[in-house]
Amino acid sequence: MELVTGKRLQSDVCETEVVVVRAPEGVVELWCGGEPMLEFGTATGRCNNPTSGHDQGTALGKRYTHEPSGLEVLCTKPGTGSLSVAGVALEVLAAKTLPSSD
Repeated sequence: MELVTGKRLQSDVCETEVVVVRAPEGVVELWCGGEPMLEFGTATGRCNNPTSGHDQGTALGKRYTHEPSGLEVLCTKPGTGSLSVAGVALEVLAAKTLPSSD
């Protein structure tokens, strides 16, 4: 599946839902909980537990990034599965510090 900016995805193994904020360069398959993410509205509703090692969870409102591909997603619904690309966990994008207004 092609990941383009604005595309909504959901997990088939937990409640996680994300929106693509920055599309990757090339073809990338985003996984959650050890299974591929699906287009929004196409999940089967299995809601099984994520596989071991892919169960660190996602947090509402956090941005996750995969630096090698340039992929960035925003979590719109948290879940128990963790996001990954090619077996590598996505990193939480840290908030930028604003300059002081002294």
